[in-house]
Amino acid sequence: MISTRKLFDDFIRLLYPHNCAGCGSDLLETDQSICIHCYSNLPETNFAALPANPIEKMFYGRLDIEQATAGYYFSKRSVLQRLVHQLKYKGNTDVGHQLGIWLGQQLQKSNRFHSLDALVPLPLFAAKEKRRGYNQSTILCNGISEVMQLPVLTTIVTRKRYTDTQTKKGRAERIKNVDESFALAEPSIISGKHVLLVDDVITTGATMEACGLVVKQVAGLKLSIAALAFSSDD
Repeated sequence: MISTRKLFDDFIRLLYPHNCAGCGSDLLETDQSICIHCYSNLPETNFAALPANPIEKMFYGRLDIEQATAGYYFSKRSVLQRLVHQLKYKGNTDVGHQLGIWLGQQLQKSNRFHSLDALVPLPLFAAKEKRRGYNQSTILCNGISEVMQLPVLTTIVTRKRYTDTQTKKGRAERIKNVDESFALAEPSIISGKHVLLVDDVITTGATMEACGLVVKQVAGLKLSIAALAFSSDD
């Protein structure tokens, strides 16, 4: 016998379709944005638990960090690319929050990021954030914070100027594009702290490096890095 609750839920879904942001399926829980099938097909890197992983090696000789990781491998035409697109360009912040929770679970499970004091999202240029309505890195941080119970500090560092998309640039072009793009706003808040700088997708690390070098000017600061995904695409 079909329950009244089930009939009501089916009726609500008919009026307000609730579909997975990855594949479009309606076979997902009411409070979820990503279905179990898409979640199980996200390609985890397992970098969080691995010292000297490819993300940490990326910064050798470039930026003094404690630990670094990226949660998933990013590739074109993948489920993860669709999810990131939903987050960045379609206003789907629920997707970003859920992805942040999963990244936070990886960090917590690894036992290598246990000494963190705060989360710092990689800032967007103010005009760009105003147009989008949010910073996707802050959304990810909010998800991580839910798992790790760490404060999200959004006023520590700012982006001084607009920069072109890094997507189609080589490493040298990326470095030049973000050179002198960041500035400290409230350094005293993180003095002597261990902070995690967070972004959505990392490729060459040029943007994280540029921001990290500015943040590292704070006295006694320890810096770690986390990205949702790692892309090896040029």
